[in-house]
Amino acid sequence: MSSPDPQVRAARNLTDPSPENAPEEKRPRAPRNRGPVVAVTGAATGIGELLTAHLAASEEIKQVIAIDERRGEVSEATWHILDVRDPAIAEKLRGADVVVHLALDLDLETDPAARTAYNVRGTQTVLTAAAAVGVHRVVLCTSAMVYGALADNDVPLSEDAELRATAEATGVGDLLEIERLGRRAPRAHPGLNVTVVRPTVLVGGTDTALTRYFESPRLLVVAGSRPTWQFCHVEDLVTALEYAALEKIDGEFAVGCDGWLEQEEVEELSGVRRMELPSAVALGAAARLHRIGLTPSPAGDLAYTMHPWVVSVSRLHDVGWRPKWTNEEVLGALLEEVEGRHTLAGRRLGRKDATAAGAAGATVALLGAAAVVRRARKARRRI
Repeated sequence: MSSPDPQVRAARNLTDPSPENAPEEKRPRAPRNRGPVVAVTGAATGIGELLTAHLAASEEIKQVIAIDERRGEVSEATWHILDVRDPAIAEKLRGADVVVHLALDLDLETDPAARTAYNVRGTQTVLTAAAAVGVHRVVLCTSAMVYGALADNDVPLSEDAELRATAEATGVGDLLEIERLGRRAPRAHPGLNVTVVRPTVLVGGTDTALTRYFESPRLLVVAGSRPTWQFCHVEDLVTALEYAALEKIDGEFAVGCDGWLEQEEVEELSGVRRMELPSAVALGAAARLHRIGLTPSPAGDLAYTMHPWVVSVSRLHDVGWRPKWTNEEVLGALLEEVEGRHTLAGRRLGRKDATAAGAAGATVALLGAAAVVRRARKARRRI
């Protein structure tokens, strides 16, 4: 019988090692007997790391299997260290119900051929391995860029709109091929479900041609174009991926903020003035600079700053998901993130070069970018 004296009971609890008497924050978490086992590739960095931590903390997830080429910081996950192109990944996926494949290389500085080889081969291997060991769902994350940025796009596009993108922009060819593999996989492996998540302009620790657009001293606007901006914060992407992992939504769907911003609103909110150039001048200069290797972004990236490609996110709304971030808030976060960085035509410059280019005027800044970079290179060689 326990003592009726609360002080006596408290004293006993200090020396009683049983879990029920331990402070709440030190009690071992009860084993999870329900919910799916979810494997995450690319789990050590970026979105993969955020999703792994988020799922590991969720009471709706039974277990998280984390796969990457190095061990990450989420100690609650079960880690396997290997390249996703290694067929041995099949054994690491055994027992998983769902795989969220986030091991993609979309780095602007990566050699395009090597990037494509990694992205396509990795996706092929993951899909085949998942089917071989009985995984019933694979979640692929691509981008709303696969819809294409075209002057005649509806605003907003429906999520089932035709994919009209070409391979002319950074990484988009890889994403289109990944989606093709995803559509083909259920036919080749009956019983395997493939879900595709397409975020809009992704912000939050990301480095893309579209985030670098806001690092320029002036915002390039091609004459006669009508840019529209729809952002997606990585935190909202993580919760959308969780919905897919928990099978609250399937098929193909977009994720992003509600609505969009017109170019004039972006300029007003950012306080950054535009530089407006004729289409032939802007596209021609971008193509030449990329062709001679002075900028990482091909001319095709410009289309996504010229034409609308905002998308409805109604499918997520229909299952109860809502973004926590607005377009205005994400733009503010992006501007804080890129503060102090200096970019022209997609290439990062030092502060001295950026100041000179900014003072040179709009047309001279773009067309003179090659000369600015060459001067910077010569100065570095002299040091």
